[in-house]
Amino acid sequence: MGLVTKDTTIGDVLRIKPSAIPLLLEIGMHCIGCPASQGETVEEAAMVHGVDADDLVAQMNAMPDEA
Repeated sequence: MGLVTKDTTIGDVLRIKPSAIPLLLEIGMHCIGCPASQGETVEEAAMVHGVDADDLVAQMNAMPDEA
């Protein structure tokens, strides 16, 4: 089971929690496949997109690991 934290990179989220992809797109992260976003942490992405990092982590961890 993949556990997401605020320090998890977006690249790792895509590998361990692919079911979170629609959520990331929903918050406006349309460039999840671009190289820059791969190294960005969940906390950094949340800040850039104006969402609460703790809420985002909780939502992702509530999702199944598989898409």
